[in-house]
Amino acid sequence: MASSKYYDALETRDPAERERALLAALPAQIANAQNNAPGFAKILAGVEARAITSRAALAQLPVTRKSDLKERQSAAMPFGGLNATPPGKLARIFISPGPIYDPEGRGEDYWRMARPLFAAGMRKGDVVQNCFSYHFTPAASMMEGGLIKLGCAVIPAGTGQTEMQVAAIASLRPSGYVGTPSFLKIIVEKALETGADISSLDKALVGAEALPASLRTWLGEQGIRTLQMYGTADLGNLAYESEAMEGMILDEDIILELVRPGTGEPVADGEVGEVVVTSLSPEYPLIRFGTGDLSALLPGPSPCGRTNLRIKGWMGRADQTTKVRGLFVHPSQAAEVVRRHPDIVKARLVVDNPDGADRMTLQCEVGNWGVPGLVEAIAGSVRDVTKLRAEVVFVVPGELPNDGKVIDDIRKYN
Repeated sequence: MASSKYYDALETRDPAERERALLAALPAQIANAQNNAPGFAKILAGVEARAITSRAALAQLPVTRKSDLKERQSAAMPFGGLNATPPGKLARIFISPGPIYDPEGRGEDYWRMARPLFAAGMRKGDVVQNCFSYHFTPAASMMEGGLIKLGCAVIPAGTGQTEMQVAAIASLRPSGYVGTPSFLKIIVEKALETGADISSLDKALVGAEALPASLRTWLGEQGIRTLQMYGTADLGNLAYESEAMEGMILDEDIILELVRPGTGEPVADGEVGEVVVTSLSPEYPLIRFGTGDLSALLPGPSPCGRTNLRIKGWMGRADQTTKVRGLFVHPSQAAEVVRRHPDIVKARLVVDNPDGADRMTLQCEVGNWGVPGLVEAIAGSVRDVTKLRAEVVFVVPGELPNDGKVIDDIRKYN
């Protein structure tokens, strides 16, 4: 560690030095993708890797979008030929909703989570309760790898079982929490309700969903300083908050572009665009990977002294795929629910967040409302396909807007 304030010296290096280092690594990574990942060999056919030494040259390469991963992977299991390391030589293979398969390499802190955890105050010797899911999806493994790299002890709590979560905190006295902000709120509320002492918790790193300002303030009033990070199941850590809490600082090992949604054309600084990332991971060399997320650059460096670029954080989706309670929900999943129930004429999945908690409602145009058990059957299909619960509401045929939307995310954040 360079100091007690920064994870390492990379965080405060001259921006021009950082840019030179990233661009110097680019040709070898493109060659790695071309030579070892059959999918990228096709995508980047005819590209001279040695010539890609600038952002302008990088911007000429095609964008490979997350929204296309399911189709690519179905055609060439399990990773669509985008992996440079054979499946059997990986550490783990995760299954995200879709399904989309995500590889984890064998390197220490593969997902680069130690940096945002350090910025959130986690230190060697801390005990941290990890409340991300350990089941199929990679979030818990991401955080655990970073915590172990820092020298923290991990309580692998996972999600759910609120009373057990509270009891574990009261007994084991962790100082840190990682997980979604909404679940942290549930845990704190349960402790207040039962009178359990969870005062050992004084810091949290949250992700996978938005952190409303009102919730951050409320958690602070309970003695928990809460910072957030932004990452994906494909790429790991992309950006994170520091104590300044003024935007999110980019990770040191990615090249980020913001492009006009649906294109590969970079937007002007400050303009909202789709987050496109080139990863330097040798195992999964994603070149110009379109996340489907929207964000914008902030001017200047962070007041905390870290010199990397800053983004505003997650600002919505460039496509209709959305994230609910930490899991992606795809239009294809809504279509699968409709396919399973011929009584549905048309459906629209509405996502809102009354009282700050994510909620899904499947609005269905149904010709015959009197089919016994239909509401329950449809709700069961939603849960089976998305791994999330949803309310089901029937409307008359023709009532849903004719605007092409399958998923309508109307959540509001203060």
